[in-house]
Parts: sequence; structure tokens; C-alpha cells
Amino acid sequence: MMQELTPRQIVRELDKYIVGQEAAKKSVAIAMRNRWRRLQVPDHLREEIMPNNIILIGSTGVGKTEIARRLAMLANAPFIKVEASKFTEVGYVGRDVESIIRDLTEVSVNMVRQIMEAEVEERALDLANERLLDILFPVEATPTPANVEDQLAAAELEARHERTRAKLRKKLEKGDFEDTLVEIHTSGESAPMLQLMGPFGMDDVAINLQEMLGNVMPRKERSQKTTVAEGRKILTIEETGKLIEMDEIVREALSRVEEMGIVFVDELDKIAGESVAMGPDVSREGVQRDILPIVEGSNVVTKYGVVQTDHILFIAAGAFHVSKPSDLIPELQGRFPIRVEMDDLGQKDFVKILTHPRNALLKQYQAMLATEGVTLKFAREAINEIARVAFEVNMNNENIGARRLHTILTTLLEDILFEQPEGKDKVIEITKARVKERVESISKDQDLSRYIL
Repeated sequence: MMQELTPRQIVRELDKYIVGQEAAKKSVAIAMRNRWRRLQVPDHLREEIMPNNIILIGSTGVGKTEIARRLAMLANAPFIKVEASKFTEVGYVGRDVESIIRDLTEVSVNMVRQIMEAEVEERALDLANERLLDILFPVEATPTPANVEDQLAAAELEARHERTRAKLRKKLEKGDFEDTLVEIHTSGESAPMLQLMGPFGMDDVAINLQEMLGNVMPRKERSQKTTVAEGRKILTIEETGKLIEMDEIVREALSRVEEMGIVFVDELDKIAGESVAMGPDVSREGVQRDILPIVEGSNVVTKYGVVQTDHILFIAAGAFHVSKPSDLIPELQGRFPIRVEMDDLGQKDFVKILTHPRNALLKQYQAMLATEGVTLKFAREAINEIARVAFEVNMNNENIGARRLHTILTTLLEDILFEQPEGKDKVIEITKARVKERVESISKDQDLSRYIL
């Protein structure tokens, strides 16, 4: 469940992946800690404490999505990112807003299932190996012994069989039979999934006829020939399914959605402002009014049960260059009481982004080329030059924040990535001169940089 991290510890963890944006980190850390605090208060107050939803205001590429995603990973919470502009008012072509919660529930179910599968993985593997032993070395059933002598003989035979089976089990676990062909039998679905389509957005509410009819339509058995190695994977999956209870998964998943779920609504600024009379944006205000009940707190029907959205944390984001948060309808504004303005990234920030985070871009390229036996080195002056070029291109063209570093590095390393592993150089150093030679001429040409950088 939720890690009991203090706000300062949460910020420290976010610092490992995100450069700058201290105000945003502080706000989300407090929001996350408040969720843990709510779970500790007495029951009569717990339901009254609502989450403090947040709007992150800033240009693209400054870390809005990454902050929300890393926060969810820290809390081990169900997380989904949606774009507000993909939704349209009820009655028009587009996704209905309740699908946000249904998708979040699906994420939660998959998350809990993976956790529970990991807990029984070892037991499932043992059971799969036992089934493989039965297939590889079947034992014929012996008749019930009639007298004492026959009973002793049967007991001796059984003991010998167990000793042989133990030896064969060791060989199987050691991998002696991995390429042996076997015929395995697994249970298949005898009834298809029936998809219900309705006017209320129930686009993914499915009814499994197998569950409805129970044993009236028993599962069919499928047989297939495969190697022991592949058969073990198939049988382990089947045994895992037998060891975990779906009802328990659903109960835990629904609880996680309601108590810990995080929804990141991107491009909120695209549905702010005045409605347009015609065209695909039939009514921006209409979309806001449809989103409002979900954020306020409502019951959403999913195929796993009813989900209450009262305590789901909503983090919205947008550039708000043309519109501003005050252009949202007042009711929706009231549901996002915390506004945080993100800082634009400067040249020094780019240097830190390239080198400091655990998943820094330079570390990624170095790790990829290391698979080819190549050591990639970046001179300090080269890193500063990459940051300078990225910053200048952002200033002269569209500002896409840290994403500009991806385009610069792709252009810079294109030939190296293409030539390996055929290239003979096993140590490659990127110098300032190499950066200038490869990138600067493009960045100076405004027309060319629009298309390449």
C-alpha cells in the first residue's frame, strides 16, 4: 500500500528524476501526505476530508507529466493520464468522461493482479513442474491390494516410484528436459465475452457468459504440443490463475482506486475559454460540465463494480498561453484549489537534466551503446554546448522544454548509432567541436531547424 513518506522525503525522491520545479514538487508532496493523513483520522471525519486537486501551469516539456507519474510510482497507486481535449460533450462523437474512471479501475486491477501473482509465483512454478513430471513420466493406477503381502509390495512400489520421481524432478529443475516435446492440456474458455453497448457510456462493461452459466457450459480442454520450457510457462500461468481469487483482486483494486487513485488531466487549457459555435469542439464548457461530477465525487459503474470518485486525486496541467485558469467554469475552478506555476527551463537546467537524474538522457545513450561494447564519453564542454544549443533553439522556435534535448542528441549521435556494431571505435568521446560541427549549422539555419530540431 501507500509508503509512509514525509513530504520532504517525497520531494527528495522526485529530485532523483526531475530537475527544478521546487514549488510543484512541494505541492504534490503535501497532497500525497494528506492522503495518508486522511486514512489515519477517525472514521466520522475521514469521509469529510476531500483531496486538494492541483493545476500545474507551464509550457510543454517542463516536467508536469513526469511529476505526476513519479508521484504515483512512489505511492504504488493506480495512475492514468488523459487528455482533456479527447473528450467531448455527451451526445457527440468522442469518449465519455466516465471512461477515465473505468480505465483507472482496469489499471488498478492489473496492478493488484501482478502483486498477487508475484506472491504465488514460486508455488505455481512447483505445481507446473509436477504437472510436467506427470506428462513426462506417467504412472499407471494400481489396483487396491487384497492382502497384506500385496499391500507391502504396493508400498514398496510406491516408495520406489517416489525415489525415481525425486531424481527426475531434480533433472527437470536442472534443465535436462527443456527441449523435450510434450503434449500439455489446458482449460480454455467455452463462452465468449459479450460486449454491451449502451447510451450511458458503458462501452467496456462486459458480461462473461461462463460466469453466468457456471457449470452448465463447462470449460473446454485444449491440448497443444510444445517444449518443456514453453510448457512450463503456460502451465505456470494456469496454476497462478488457480491460486489467486479474482474476487479478492477486485476488492483490493476498487479500494486502491477510491483511496489512492491519481488521474492526470493534461491539456486542460484546451477546454477552457469560450465555446465555439461549430466544428469538432462542440462545446468546451459542455466538456467541463461533464468532467465536473467526476472531480466533485460521483459513482461510476465499471465492469468490476461501482467506484466512488470522491477521494481520487486529480492533477490537471496545461500551458494556459491563450486561456487562463479563470476561464474555466467557476464550479470546476473550485475543485482545483491549488495552482502551481512551473518554471521555464534554462541552459543550466538542461545541463542538470542531461547528467543528474537517474534516467538522464546521456546515461541512456551510454547504456545502449554499451550493449555493443562501445564506451561513450561526453566532455563537460560538449554537455554545456548541447544545453546551449537546445536553449537557443527553444528561444528562436517553439519552446518544447526538455524534449528539445532528445532531438539535439538524436541528430548528434545519428551516425554513431547507425555505424555500430560495425564501427571499429570502442571508445567514442563527444567533444565541443563535434557538437558544433554536427548541430550548430542546423541550429543557425532557422528554416532548417524548424524541421530537424
